[in-house]
Amino acid sequence: MKFDISSDSLKERLLVVSRVIDSNPILPILEDFLFRVKENSLEIVATDLETFMTSEVEITPSGSTGSVAIPGKILIDTLKQLPTQPITFDIDLETFSITITSTFGQYQLAGEDGSDFPKLPVPESVDTVQIPSALLLQGIRKTLFAISNDDLRPAMTGVFVQLNSRGITLVSTDAHKLVKYTFHKVSTEAEASFIIPKKALAVLEKALAKDDTVEISFNQSNAFFYFKSQIVVCRLIDARYPDYDTVIPSVKGSVMTIAREDLLKSLRRLSYYTNQNTNQVKWSIKDGSVTIEAENLDFSNKAKERIPCNYDGEEMLVGFNAKFLVEMLNVMDGANVRIELTEPNRASILRSEEMPENEDLLMLIMPLRIDA
Repeated sequence: MKFDISSDSLKERLLVVSRVIDSNPILPILEDFLFRVKENSLEIVATDLETFMTSEVEITPSGSTGSVAIPGKILIDTLKQLPTQPITFDIDLETFSITITSTFGQYQLAGEDGSDFPKLPVPESVDTVQIPSALLLQGIRKTLFAISNDDLRPAMTGVFVQLNSRGITLVSTDAHKLVKYTFHKVSTEAEASFIIPKKALAVLEKALAKDDTVEISFNQSNAFFYFKSQIVVCRLIDARYPDYDTVIPSVKGSVMTIAREDLLKSLRRLSYYTNQNTNQVKWSIKDGSVTIEAENLDFSNKAKERIPCNYDGEEMLVGFNAKFLVEMLNVMDGANVRIELTEPNRASILRSEEMPENEDLLMLIMPLRIDA
């Protein structure tokens, strides 16, 4: 089996697909890429058994077809050191030895039988919805950071997706912060909910183009994402997602409106002075301003800043994790952020004042106890 391909085109596709490969795979063949050669295209597949990704790239027809598993790391490292040029792959389908020829010379690799590579799941009994990739990218960007890393609570290690005739909602939480992002431009007749693992979303974030459309098919076990010449398939998390609505305050509290960029820059500066275990900052809020204080008693470091704001409510002293607030403000859009506070020991809500039409973003942060 023989084919020619641009070294640069191949490298770009491999770098995207390689994000699926685990650093410590449970099977040696999972370190490989599956190359499946068709008449005039090469299909590249990688997997960690939970997430699959495929990508197709054009090749110069060779008249031969077949498949082989090729060691991933050495192939990518070789391509990184080659300038853009045509390269030739010559694969012996009996011994699975691979010879790569460039203008500089030849490189030989020991491959494996492509038939031993894990099989891509088949989309059976699926429902389907189409989403502009720009919207899906927005949803991933706004929820990915709030996913929990606690394997003891598997449901929270992914993003909860709800679909209905009113739109699509994405939710993530780690019990300290919560994000709920809804876009109403897209609707589906299917009433469904499922949990997408963090890794699959991180792969999609890097692979999606903003000017594309994504077709999502799903059943009880897997989700299939189709876009351009690529496919991402992931095993859904089989767990019950927490009833997140119960932690969202239903009683309207005091409202503060503040310049998002001013608050973000202030929190970044003050975070250097916080206790690195708690990242606590104290907010003293009153009409016209918020004073934010940070202190690290272990090193006698202390800092304080005052930011003007609009505030409607009683004076309040409340503690927050500065790191969490920075993460939230980083993914919000608009010049101003609206913060709804009820009590110092209850969750607060962050919203952008300038959300696009048909989109809604709610962020929740739990307070920290302030020591007397």
